[in-house]
Amino acid sequence: MEIKSKFVSESIVVKNELSMPNDTNPFGNLMGGKLMYWMDIAGGIAAQKHSGTVAVTASVDNISFKKSIAPGSVITLTAKVTRAFNTSMEIYIEVVAENIPAKIKFISNSAFFTFVAIDKNGNPRKVPEAIPETEEDQVLYDGALRRRQLRLILAGRMKPADANELKSIFDAKI
Repeated sequence: MEIKSKFVSESIVVKNELSMPNDTNPFGNLMGGKLMYWMDIAGGIAAQKHSGTVAVTASVDNISFKKSIAPGSVITLTAKVTRAFNTSMEIYIEVVAENIPAKIKFISNSAFFTFVAIDKNGNPRKVPEAIPETEEDQVLYDGALRRRQLRLILAGRMKPADANELKSIFDAKI
């Protein structure tokens, strides 16, 4: 069975949530775990749209919170595939918080998640190639292999000496 390539735009997911008082920590800000949960859902949907099958979370890169989110804020999560590998897909998720009455809007955080496509028997399944369409898509696509190699090294699944893409950015022997 031939798997056709897909455009990045075919995977885009925009998810909105409202930060409620029961979603906050003792300081009155949105709990990070709640936001990560919403990010995982948005990323999983983007991965399913790209792969055409169920996808499971394999890894999450660093999530740094730039600014806390107050209750009553509208949170918009935008997720899209940046690059597809054999059975895995890197998904970029950006989180924007907005206090509509105060006209305040800011990027709270962003992160890269990796999802693996799974067939009906629970085995990894091949995914379509992702085709970048915009300049931003191309930048994310170009960096995806380096991020993947770094993840594999940190997971002990790749030797640093085999990370050719990382070597090129350091211009030195690893």
